Amino acid sequence: MKIKVTSIYVDDQAKALRFYTEVLGFAKRTDFSQGPYRWLTVASPEEPNGTELQLTLNNNPAAKAYQQAMFQQGQPAAMFFTDDVRGDYERIKARGAEFTMPPKDVTGSTIATLNDTCGNLIQLTQLARYSG
Repeated sequence: MKIKVTSIYVDDQAKALRFYTEVLGFAKRTDFSQGPYRWLTVASPEEPNGTELQLTLNNNPAAKAYQQAMFQQGQPAAMFFTDDVRGDYERIKARGAEFTMPPKDVTGSTIATLNDTCGNLIQLTQLARYSG
């Protein structure tokens, strides 16, 4: 088995597409509509055939309550891995991203948290490299 698609709820798909492509640098993979339903995914340009992130419109009251509670508690909805969290922090911040936590060294990694402007916090993570 493989994980091919995972979803994140967003309050506006057009706004989310702009943020995830123009600010974070992901590439749009699929975008089609059927009636009011829109299937929209992005993927890392570093792994174009890798896992896709579905930007799902949050029009479900239960999911919206969950999303809002996680945001208010400061819990990231997704975690993206990077080899250079500080470099990505500077690059993404220069594109207008609002970070709720700048890069911080924690046990085994360096992390930073940002607001995706669509109802979610996103954590960037760089794993520590140990020599031994």
